[in-house]
Order: sequence, then structure tokens, then C-alpha cells
Amino acid sequence: MANIKEFFDPRTWTLTYVVWDPSTRDAVVIDPVLDYDQAASKVWEESANEVIEYIRGNELKLHYILETHAHADHLSGSQVLKRIFPQAKVAIGERIKEVQSVFKGVFNLPDQFPTDGSQFDELFKDGQKFKAGSLTIEVLFTPGHTPACSSYIIGNAVFTGDALFMPDYGTGRCDFPAGSAETLYASVHDRLYSLPDTMKVYVGHDYLPNGRALEFSSTIGEEKKKNVHLRADTSREEFVNFRKARDKTLAAPKLLLPSVQINIAAGHLPNPEDNGQRYIKIPIR
Repeated sequence: MANIKEFFDPRTWTLTYVVWDPSTRDAVVIDPVLDYDQAASKVWEESANEVIEYIRGNELKLHYILETHAHADHLSGSQVLKRIFPQAKVAIGERIKEVQSVFKGVFNLPDQFPTDGSQFDELFKDGQKFKAGSLTIEVLFTPGHTPACSSYIIGNAVFTGDALFMPDYGTGRCDFPAGSAETLYASVHDRLYSLPDTMKVYVGHDYLPNGRALEFSSTIGEEKKKNVHLRADTSREEFVNFRKARDKTLAAPKLLLPSVQINIAAGHLPNPEDNGQRYIKIPIR
């Protein structure tokens, strides 16, 4: 059974996971964070360094840095880990190409920005199984929040990113470009809820609703019975109507524009311009 160590970033409510085999010390990291202060437009590496210190302290062999999707609420720290562990592959579902195509237009990115996913080391297909040393990982596409959302099954655990949260918080929003409440319903109700009830669910965010303490793990059975947005007996129409109405009330994530711009490029920051400075493009509406 794999060990799972969580790291919580309270600034973005994000969970990062290190999953590793205690017998071989083979490991993967899921959804690392690069710290970013929007007001100062400053990045630093505190969150990533905590993960790096854990990997080094446990003498782990990092094989993959896995992204569940192109996040809209934090910058990916994947390239920070890649710099320290150059043998590790940064990977995501192959539908990232669709997200890149959408946001290339949103940000009017130059022709040199490829939309073939080549910024990542590896692109996964739905249902693909791959090895990270002794760990076997299965890719389960769970789109709806974005077209490129993937969940990762490792042993008796599934890492759901922003598709499915703790039962008292519900599901991810679906109002980003190319998002779909209908698609998210199918991803959660038809795909995730078809997994064994005993399978552990590890979520991508926890927003501490009603002031409770951090929680990041439930089970498929608990989600099916108690999820406040989508239970096993929730109809498609009921969920879609609820999700669309709720999403209309939500403000855009604070780091939406900086995050997506970096994350569709696999966490690579923009190249420095002729003055040595890097710049993020922000459209004015």
C-alpha cells in the first residue's frame, strides 16, 4: 500500500500530494504549487520547497509530476520540482491541447506558442495505465470543470483534482471556457461513482466550509451518499440546473488569468524579454 502525504497551501486552498511506495521509495507528486503574490507579481518557492524537502528527507525516487488539469487558482510548481529532479516527467491528460487552443486565443499568444501539449513531457490517454517505478497508476478522464481534467487511481485511492471535493463542499465549478455541467455530471456520477465504495477520494482543494478544520479525504461511498451537490441519486437535470445557477453567482478566481497562462505551458514562466524581465499578459475587458 502506498504512503500518501498531503501538503496544504492556505493561500489558494490547494492540496498537493506525494504518493510513494515504502518498499521501493518510488514516488509521484500531484498538483504542486508555485507561490504567487498578484499585487506584487512576485513568485517564490516556499510551497514547492516543502515538497522537495519531504522527498529528499525520505530519500524518494520521483518519477512523475502529475497535473490533474490546468489550474485556474494557483500557479503550478511543476518546473520547480523538475529543476531539482530532472528525471521526473511533468504529465497531464492529452485534452490539455483543447485548453491550450482556447486560451491561446484568450491571451492572443504568439504563433510560437504550440497547442500540441509539447510543453509537457508526457500526455496521457483516457484509461491509460503507466508505471512510476513500482507504482501502477491509471488515468481516468473526468472533464467538466475543464475539458482536460484527469483523475489518477493509485491502489485504493483516486485523486480527483477539482472534479469532486469533500462531501460538504460538493463539486468543481463549470463556468470556465469549454467547461460543462453536463459533462461534469457524467464524470462524477457515471465514472467516479462507478468505482468501489471503499475507494479513498483525495481532493484537490478544501475551502474549510463553516470554519471546520482541514479535510482532504473521503470515500466514493461517502460521496455518493452525502455530497451536497451530487449524490448517487441526484438526477442529471437537477445537478445541471443547480450547477449553472450557482456558477452565475461565483466571482472569477483571484489568480485565474495568471494561473491559466502559466499552467497551459506546464508551469513554465514566460521567456524573459529584451530587458531581462518576464511578463504575464492580462486582457482588459
